[in-house]
Amino acid sequence: MTALTRVDTEASPFSPGPLSDAEGAAMFRAALNLFRLWGVTDDQAARLLDLPGRTFARWKAGDPGRIGRDGKARLSNLMGIHKALRIIFQEGPRGYAWIKAPNEAFGERSALEVMLGGEMTDLMRVRRYLDAERGGW
Repeated sequence: MTALTRVDTEASPFSPGPLSDAEGAAMFRAALNLFRLWGVTDDQAARLLDLPGRTFARWKAGDPGRIGRDGKARLSNLMGIHKALRIIFQEGPRGYAWIKAPNEAFGERSALEVMLGGEMTDLMRVRRYLDAERGGW
């Protein structure tokens, strides 16, 4: 086998492993700040993260415990949305306001309204849209 066709059984340094609980907790803390900047209520934040209200309140109080794969994926998508908005809009407040503005691409609904559909695919839809707008893919 040549070097180009050989398949290593060891993890590639270019393939990150699953996010650790510490990384998930850090993303959650960043998401709390993002929710504040977006003007998202606690009920809306819990829906974005697919958490019962009391679980979100416990996490917000500083005890996120173990964050599952779905929760980490949701947080990762939210961080990707934030990153794309920071690239697209030079002024942070414009990006924060965009999240609640009606958007033709979403049938005149805001990105927040789309994301509040509650499904992971709703978050991914907004992220893919922003990635395409910024030329990321």
